[in-house]
Amino acid sequence: MASKTQSRQARTSSSGSRSSGGGSAFSWGGSNNAGVLIGAAVAGAAVGLAANVGRKMLVQLGAGGVTGDWFDALKAEHEATLAIFDKIEATRDDQATTRSHLLTKLKYALTKHAHQEEAVVYPALRQANLTHDADALNAEHGYVKTYLYELENMANDSPEWLARIRDFRAMLQEHMRMEEDEVFPAFRNQMNEKQNAKLTATMNKEGFKMA
Repeated sequence: MASKTQSRQARTSSSGSRSSGGGSAFSWGGSNNAGVLIGAAVAGAAVGLAANVGRKMLVQLGAGGVTGDWFDALKAEHEATLAIFDKIEATRDDQATTRSHLLTKLKYALTKHAHQEEAVVYPALRQANLTHDADALNAEHGYVKTYLYELENMANDSPEWLARIRDFRAMLQEHMRMEEDEVFPAFRNQMNEKQNAKLTATMNKEGFKMA
């Protein structure tokens, strides 16, 4: 007959054998747990990347960036920017938080828009011997940045802040008018279909970076 000590040793040996075969639930080695977790992490990262790409595409599509051509896209962004101004001008002096939020949206829209023009459209204007127009429009972007800086550093709970917003809008609308009615139509008329498509694709690429 086996002693009590021998019986306990046998049970211990049997239990150890089962543990080595199944592995601990908290073990990172031996089983497929690590592979499963790594695979899940990779899949999660891929989903996150795809979601971010999808978000960027929606932003660019929403601006008219992938439909039509570069000129149509820029006009659509002009309209979207003026819609933000409409919302800001509809606020009251006691809605400081709302004004801050809308100013942030306005700054983002204008920054993205200016990047597309400065990185693609204005250089193309210079290549087409429209340097004077390109330089004039580019210089006005400097005033856009100045207005945004002033508005961000003013108390936005006063009539003076809203008056500055209106001055800013008037300046921008003249800038947009010059682009839409004079410079851009003349420039587009100089290009053939292939050149127009190339400029559109290049501008969309830059806009996607900022979306």
